[in-house]
Amino acid sequence: MRDIGIEVKKPENVCKDERCPFHGTLPIRGQILTGKVVKIYGKTAVIERELIKYVPKYERYMRKRSKLHAHNPDCIRAKPGDLVRIGECRPISKTKSFVILEVI
Repeated sequence: MRDIGIEVKKPENVCKDERCPFHGTLPIRGQILTGKVVKIYGKTAVIERELIKYVPKYERYMRKRSKLHAHNPDCIRAKPGDLVRIGECRPISKTKSFVILEVI
C-alpha cells in the first residue's frame, strides 16, 4: 500500500484498480474537499457539497450547492448517503478530476 502524503484512514480492502491512490499509480495533488455521496453509477460517484456564502447587501447567509464527479475505487466502495473526503487528481475523464480518499 502506497503512502499518498495525506493523513487519511487507509482502506482495509485491497483492490487492483489502476486509478486507486492507495493501490494504483494515481497521484493526489491540489484540493481536499468533503461532501455527501448522492448517486453512484459504475465507478463514478456524484458528490454534493453545501456552501454557505455571506451576502453583504441583505446581511444574511445564502446556501449554495455544488456537485462534483469523483472516482470510487473498489477498496473504498462508498454508498449513497455517505460523508466522504475527496482529493483532486489528474483528469480521469471529461468530468472526473477527483477521487474518494475515505468515508468519514
